[in-house]
Amino acid sequence: MADFRRVRAGGTELETADWGLGEPLVFVQTALSADEFRPLAEDNALRDGYRKVLYHRRGYAGSAPARGAGSIERDARDCAALMESLGIERAHVLGGSYAGAVALRLAVDSPGRVHSLVLLEPPPTITSRAPEFRVLVERLIRAGEERGPSAVLPEFLSSFGWDPGSPDPLGPGSSRQMEQDAGTFFGTDLPALLDWRFGADDARRVRCPVLHVGGAESGPYFAGVREVVRRWFPEAEDVVIPDSGHAMACTHPAAVGAAVASFLGRHPMWSAPPSPSPAPRP
Repeated sequence: MADFRRVRAGGTELETADWGLGEPLVFVQTALSADEFRPLAEDNALRDGYRKVLYHRRGYAGSAPARGAGSIERDARDCAALMESLGIERAHVLGGSYAGAVALRLAVDSPGRVHSLVLLEPPPTITSRAPEFRVLVERLIRAGEERGPSAVLPEFLSSFGWDPGSPDPLGPGSSRQMEQDAGTFFGTDLPALLDWRFGADDARRVRCPVLHVGGAESGPYFAGVREVVRRWFPEAEDVVIPDSGHAMACTHPAAVGAAVASFLGRHPMWSAPPSPSPAPRP
């Protein structure tokens, strides 16, 4: 994997790793954990044939701060601008959880940029349980304002089935990085998630092939997400990773990588060159 470097993307700078040769595959960073998709991006199933782009959104790790009100739309514009800066006209785009919302918005707002779309359990705000989920998010935001973002991290992790007592619940170094970026998560991303609206009419504007990957143990919120995605995109491919939860890209990268690689292989960006004609017989 290449080292991260700052790349100008519209009105900001995003810390970006860009490596490999082949069809571009862009990993949109999810919320809270800056490097949750890194194990997946480095998995052997995606090693050959792809130019991988893994980046940190505003306010995460070494990217520029997230100033002003955040939004899913702004994050989608940042992703499109980053692709333009890197000279990538079109790519396979992967997003999970919060980043699934960003990837969906990108596919609607910049359809020419998205050749195929891989969704790892987008946010439950698209389901019938959205009101319940919004109450949970609003409570977490208030708690972050009252007690400080870092103090509320264990509560958030336990709400989604992760062990808050684990030294690094989302990969090596994740605890320290999450504490560093918690202000962006509680102050920018969660409010942006509450403002996000995406429905069936928006989904009909997504024209590219879609894969949804879910965790068998992700719980009822994300089981509902899977149902909605399958209803919105009847022709979408659907994979459930056994014995995995919402953080499957980090905890089960080989299984997720195999599913993603299989899907991308069925939807190549570039046609194979024609086989050379046999030489004429003398």
